[in-house]
Amino acid sequence: MSISLNNLRPAKGAVKGRKRIARGQGSGSGGTAGRGHKGAKSRSGYKSKRGFEGGQMPLQRRIPKRGFKNPTRVEFRTINLAELQSLAEKNNLTEFNFETYRTLKLIKSSDKVKVLANGELKSALKVSAHAFSDKAKAAIESSKGSATVIA
Repeated sequence: MSISLNNLRPAKGAVKGRKRIARGQGSGSGGTAGRGHKGAKSRSGYKSKRGFEGGQMPLQRRIPKRGFKNPTRVEFRTINLAELQSLAEKNNLTEFNFETYRTLKLIKSSDKVKVLANGELKSALKVSAHAFSDKAKAAIESSKGSATVIA
């Protein structure tokens, strides 16, 4: 007999049948059906609570609480003056607004922008952002540019 796709079979003894539980004492797993004697785990409908460790103090209660997450915190994507200067020179820009940041792929649509004063600004730029540091605003205005806050 030759082997072809229509008569392929696993080797003899390679595939084991499933264990037939609760089919009488003669099967070897009748009676309690492998669940032991009595208790919640032996009964139908048993479900343990998530994180329950058999009465031992659970992990999330053994480990101490640390820190604080401020629910009203506003996350900003920061952009430095040096970055604005290099982008202005590279792309020949004089104005930076929300759409410009998005087209240059500096931010996502849900981000808020804050301009920081790291670096030097040589050209007069019109910069719009959600927030400015005091030094950044002063640097932009000293180079004859304008800093506008987006509401």
